[in-house]
Amino acid sequence: MPAMETLFWVGAGAVLGWMSYAFLGLNEARGLAVSIGIGAVGALVGAKGLAPMFITTAAPLDNFSVPFLMFAVGTAVICLVLGNMLYRRWDI
Repeated sequence: MPAMETLFWVGAGAVLGWMSYAFLGLNEARGLAVSIGIGAVGALVGAKGLAPMFITTAAPLDNFSVPFLMFAVGTAVICLVLGNMLYRRWDI
């Protein structure tokens, strides 16, 4: 089910956003909701936008895909770090 994969990727990004806020203090000044949103959107962009450009599979993507999850997690982390850097530098 592609919809379940999408929800899983967004959920993983949201959890990363929460963890970055709670444990690392990233995006602390903007609040928890912003961190969760940045993580969720970053994961969605990574899994739906970037992963298909770099990962080719012979089988159809009907099942859970670990490489797509890794792209989702990596992109979410990058978005969280960039969001924190932009806020600290230019208050964006």
